[in-house]
Amino acid sequence: MRPLPPALQAHLDAGVTTLCRCFRIERNDGVTLGFTDHDRPLSFGGTVFEPADGLDATEDVQGTGFAVGGLEVLGAVTSDRLDAADLAAGLFDNAEVSVHLVNWTTPSERYLLRAGRLGEVTLEDGTFRAEVRGLAAVLDETRGRTFGPTCDADLGDQRCGVNLAASAVRGTGTVATAVDRRRFAAGGLAGFPKRWFDRGRLTWTSGANAGRSAEVRAHRKDGGAVTIELWQAMHGPIAAGDAFVVTAGCDKRFPTCRQKFGNGDNFRGFPHMPGNDFALNYARKGDGNDGKPIVGG
Repeated sequence: MRPLPPALQAHLDAGVTTLCRCFRIERNDGVTLGFTDHDRPLSFGGTVFEPADGLDATEDVQGTGFAVGGLEVLGAVTSDRLDAADLAAGLFDNAEVSVHLVNWTTPSERYLLRAGRLGEVTLEDGTFRAEVRGLAAVLDETRGRTFGPTCDADLGDQRCGVNLAASAVRGTGTVATAVDRRRFAAGGLAGFPKRWFDRGRLTWTSGANAGRSAEVRAHRKDGGAVTIELWQAMHGPIAAGDAFVVTAGCDKRFPTCRQKFGNGDNFRGFPHMPGNDFALNYARKGDGNDGKPIVGG
């Protein structure tokens, strides 16, 4: 257990304390923000921590060994720097977070309670809930390549090699009619077969969501009508006339790679690996092997 700094320990031993918590957030784009549950701004370590109305945190859970601990931070979106659109766009996802216990009368008397990264961030009715994951969470992430029947490359990356700028895998369209913030009828995609853009990526080039992207859940085609459904609702409303660019999706199976993209030579999976059915198989009487173990597929 890490000892408290002597000055902070003496403050705690005095019986009457002036403590608060300060939260420092560094996003992946380099933007650094500071918030505190105190009622006035504090500054230390080159960061200004501004008061956040209604900011609160759940109990900080610590685990033994490599168990992943963490806590949740809750509050109202009242700061000019804590923009609801940025939260919805995922700019705070996986941001570095440090939580400090601070004597607000003497900010030099402080203690690092938690360091980690933001996990799931949800926004609803003007309030946000952010999960702070401990540093041990990175040990649960897959590192390097894994052996499996599906491809472990991302469509269009260097290992994949598919050119996402090619007209065969890229379409431009506009919204004809919008159902809600996830579903709409689209124009300009009539030349593509249904489901071509399933699992693809759609980026808005105009409208309230210009510059934002979302993954396509379903691309349907009924006669001449084309509809698109997104996995997540967009932050801004979708309106008729909004323009977008959408790229084809891939389910990472070998037949899809070979037939849809003509890219079988670059497939980064192991499609002929024996599966669980083969591994759990056993010899049966009358299978032609006279009771001998089955070898091969």
